[in-house]
Amino acid sequence: MKGGKSKSESKKADTKLAVKKGAANAGKKGSKKAAKDPNKPKRPASAFFVFMEEFRKKFNEENPNNKAVSAVGKAAGQKWKSMSEADKAPYVAKADKRKVEYEKVMKAYNKKQASGANAAEEDESEKSVSEVNDDEEGDEGSEEEDDDDE
Repeated sequence: MKGGKSKSESKKADTKLAVKKGAANAGKKGSKKAAKDPNKPKRPASAFFVFMEEFRKKFNEENPNNKAVSAVGKAAGQKWKSMSEADKAPYVAKADKRKVEYEKVMKAYNKKQASGANAAEEDESEKSVSEVNDDEEGDEGSEEEDDDDE
């Protein structure tokens, strides 16, 4: 065979790749994240993203043939860096307004979550008391059954 790999050499390479892939995914499977609440309010946009909302519209009107999202982001970033603090002030003010509204909504959300958690804890505590009593009654019966088996 001229210049070709044997079958055994190619299989070894494949198994090495399979091991590496498995090792990379192993860490991801073991870690579990807490489930996110879909009712939780979203964080407000920063001043730059408030600017991006307006800039994106203007940029798309001026460049209708542009299909790349990255081009819009790069152009916006360059313009934002070149702007003075006075030019950025309206966007910063809008972002601050959104942040204040977000904080109000989050306080209400947290109060609602706290009241919901307290109610859930009370229900669990009542259930656990009855389950303990049920288990004690069941344990006495199981001891008698064990004596019969011996």
